Amino acid sequence: MGGELSYALSKMHMLSTSDYASVVSMSIFVALLCACIVIGHLLEENRWMNESITALLIGLCTGEVILLLSRGKSSHLLVFSEDLFFIYLLPPIIFNAGFQVKKKQFFVNFITIILFGAVGTLISCGIITYGVTQIFKRMGISGSLEIGDYLAIGAIFAATDSVCTLQVLNQDETPLLYSLVFGEGVVNDATSVVLFNAIKSFDLNQIDHRIGLHFFGNFLYLFIASTVLGVLAGLLSAFIIKKLYIGRHSTDREVALMMLMAYLSYILAELWYLSGILTVFFCGIVMSHYTWHNVSESSRITTKHAFATLSFVAETFIFLYVGMDALDMEKWSFVSDRPGTSVAVSLVLLGLVLAGRAAFVFPLSFISNLTKKSPNERISFRQQVIIWWAGLMRGAVSMALAYNQFTLSGHTELRTNAIMITSTITVVLVSTMVFGLMTKPLIRFLLPVGQAPPKRKNSLVNMDASKSITVPFLGPSQDSETEIDGSEIHRPSTIRELLNAHSVHRLWRKFDNAFMRPVFGGRGFVPAVPTSAPETNGNQQEWH
Repeated sequence: MGGELSYALSKMHMLSTSDYASVVSMSIFVALLCACIVIGHLLEENRWMNESITALLIGLCTGEVILLLSRGKSSHLLVFSEDLFFIYLLPPIIFNAGFQVKKKQFFVNFITIILFGAVGTLISCGIITYGVTQIFKRMGISGSLEIGDYLAIGAIFAATDSVCTLQVLNQDETPLLYSLVFGEGVVNDATSVVLFNAIKSFDLNQIDHRIGLHFFGNFLYLFIASTVLGVLAGLLSAFIIKKLYIGRHSTDREVALMMLMAYLSYILAELWYLSGILTVFFCGIVMSHYTWHNVSESSRITTKHAFATLSFVAETFIFLYVGMDALDMEKWSFVSDRPGTSVAVSLVLLGLVLAGRAAFVFPLSFISNLTKKSPNERISFRQQVIIWWAGLMRGAVSMALAYNQFTLSGHTELRTNAIMITSTITVVLVSTMVFGLMTKPLIRFLLPVGQAPPKRKNSLVNMDASKSITVPFLGPSQDSETEIDGSEIHRPSTIRELLNAHSVHRLWRKFDNAFMRPVFGGRGFVPAVPTSAPETNGNQQEWH
């Protein structure tokens, strides 16, 4: 009896010690997040720095301190997990991207965005795969790599991270450029993850034309099904909130329902082996078009702030941890006797990333410009350079996919796999630090401030900003005479241009007003909240 009691007490002591260490780790990590926010704010006007690089540097410095204190054993406060990234950190980032996007610009440029984000990603993946297949064999490191590994490497390094560029660009000053960079980033992430999952699910030992057709058909199915699921989830949330008038009892329930249904759409997509990224992105777009108008005014303000805050914290968390994980001694110890090999592999991958990016940005921009009749809609050469540059950075998606392919629960015993992990870490660090630091000066050089309208203060509760989130899917309302940002609408110079520019927009508005809004609400719907006076048309119009 006494032995059992002492065993139970020792077990409780071990658990309490483990819990205490977890609490200490989380406390330090939260403090570091606070430091990232404060330092990022202080460096906001710096010519070179941005919030992503700030978080990455703080993560590197913290990892070095932990490494010294642990005498070279570990640089971690938390263990990296691709499941943590894909299930908890990525959904709020992608959902907020869809929720805050200027829908008019996004859908007007939708074909070009799909060209860059889907077709361009496939081209980049093909070039990187072919390059590593040829070069790695000559370097003598292809012993344990199979065809699936080479294809996975192509998908891993085709995934871009344009956060650094988007933090510099202003969507009011450069709406076309911001829309293309932003839209391509979302579609690129979704395409890369779908490609990666498809590569892992197919038997690549017997490749023929049937496998290729099946692969392409599966890709189209995932893209369409994921989009439809996101739209349906958004419409369901709009219908429930509109019919039940949840806000008259509790605005908290409105906000909670929006958050939970958005997250549910992502989880269902992953459960059904679809693309959660595409699903939650389009769910965000539909929610901003319908659901957001069906909630009370206080809930509108709350949701915009809440979604933006969750996205910001998740992005900062990711960059902070990537900086810490870069000093993981377990993986670097495998290549310590051959550091030159890891450096050479990293340089090869960086070169292929540059070449793969250039191979589709400029040709596809040329093709896109052939379909544009207005000079304002065409992508200039300077804008093409910025689009090419914006996609050179690699981030957490590449890291998560590399860990998924070349490790087992974050650990590996194979030298080649360790080389791929350390090379991925190197590419992410170099591309984010070097290319990210040069982003602000490059954009200021290619797009001088004098060529753009005066920069407006960016605020979530600013009237213009709140208008921009509720623009109709494909264009401004018929009776509007100015754009949401205050600039004049482009006046078509010919009847043909007028018909081409507005026929699709007009058809969508008629369909939306006749069939969608009566059922799902949206702009013009006034929620019934007894505690506040009903909104007048003028007040409601303020949120358009």
